[in-house]
Amino acid sequence: MAESTPITTDPDILRRAQAGDEAAFGVVMREHYAHVFRLIHAIVRNEHDSRDVCQEVWLTIWKRLPQFRGDAKFTTWIHPIAVRRAIDHLRKRQRWYHRFLPFGVDDDTVESAPEPATTDDARQQAEGNERLARLRQVLDSLPPKLRAALALREVEGLSYEEIAKATGVPTGTVMSRLYHARRLLTQKLKEHP
Repeated sequence: MAESTPITTDPDILRRAQAGDEAAFGVVMREHYAHVFRLIHAIVRNEHDSRDVCQEVWLTIWKRLPQFRGDAKFTTWIHPIAVRRAIDHLRKRQRWYHRFLPFGVDDDTVESAPEPATTDDARQQAEGNERLARLRQVLDSLPPKLRAALALREVEGLSYEEIAKATGVPTGTVMSRLYHARRLLTQKLKEHP
């Protein structure tokens, strides 16, 4: 889901941050951190890894901030940096897993739920938890580029054109990736309900 209120950065604070003012950069970072984290987490699907990637993204933004010209919204400028770092992280993690951990590893943490009130509630909650776990598993199995396009569209609510700018691919490629992501998602969920 997209945020209900768009993030607007004060141009004066942004100019000060571009000039190297760390306090101004701190303001910019606080304004945009949650947005960037949600985007990264939608792609990486692991909270701890998402926090690490988010730190890398903000270091990159700090280094590249003087290059921001203001031709587009600041959030539009941030998206490609965040998406590329998240996809790079997934590629590195996948290589590491395949090299050192040839067997399946599940790195998701299990959250404990409150005690259910009745047997029917417990059954419904268990079924809901199973469906949610299955959806997460299927999302995690999507190729990173498809997952990124899906996250930008469904989680961030970006238009096809905004996704194209964020990922550096033509709009037609974005549409194709979204089509394939949704098709794979539906197919995998049908195969193992």
